[in-house]
Amino acid sequence: MSEALSSDREALRQVFGCIDNTTLEGCDTKARVEQLCTNSLQMVDASLGIGPVAAVCVYPVFVRQACKLLQGSGIHVASVAGAFPAGQSPLHVKLAEVQYALDEGADEIDMVLSRGALIEGDDQRVCDEVAAIRQCCKERTLKVILETGELPSPTLIARAAELAIGAGADFIKTSTGKISVSATPEAAQIMLDTIRREHQKSGKWVGFKAAGGISTPEQALVYYRLATSVFGEKEISSQFFRIGASRLTERLFSFLTQ
Repeated sequence: MSEALSSDREALRQVFGCIDNTTLEGCDTKARVEQLCTNSLQMVDASLGIGPVAAVCVYPVFVRQACKLLQGSGIHVASVAGAFPAGQSPLHVKLAEVQYALDEGADEIDMVLSRGALIEGDDQRVCDEVAAIRQCCKERTLKVILETGELPSPTLIARAAELAIGAGADFIKTSTGKISVSATPEAAQIMLDTIRREHQKSGKWVGFKAAGGISTPEQALVYYRLATSVFGEKEISSQFFRIGASRLTERLFSFLTQ
């Protein structure tokens, strides 16, 4: 691990508490989810001010298991739902999957925006879907994945962010991690600029989540610094900043406990 990171330990401690520790593979099993939850519970060092992670993120079929394993830990259970990752299903199917995940105990839902509808200019459909899932989630946290790697222009990324925020997102999220172009600093900057503009209009802050391909502390710091430019260093917490990661979590914990 780079010695240059030594001066960034405090920032990286903050980052660690904002991680959504994730497994979203087609080969996920109960054993794999149990290991994810066990690791998440073990990666805590109160004496050093490290941990726990903000959440674990799993498919809906594993939500009940994760809730049981993490009960009382303070770690939230997030679930992708709503035809993840493509989003190409009718709204009633998306709503049924979201409701299933909520009924299983999910604290947070990570849904995907309908990128095809957005590209076609059907803003109303995009808004209506997010709003319907927002209503389904009630008081639980809703993160809307823009999948910026499929949006062909900065203008469209900004529009996706505006629509998601206007329809009730608690967070806007860069990527599913399932396509070749995942999180990028350029897309993150556009999303954060949009969050700032929408805050100036409404007075409400919406969170930002970077996900997809973030596997090193150095990469995580890039998104932390972008976020602090909007939220301010003292305000960075899991309420407004998340990083979705699988490989990053253990690497970062190992560095922080060296």
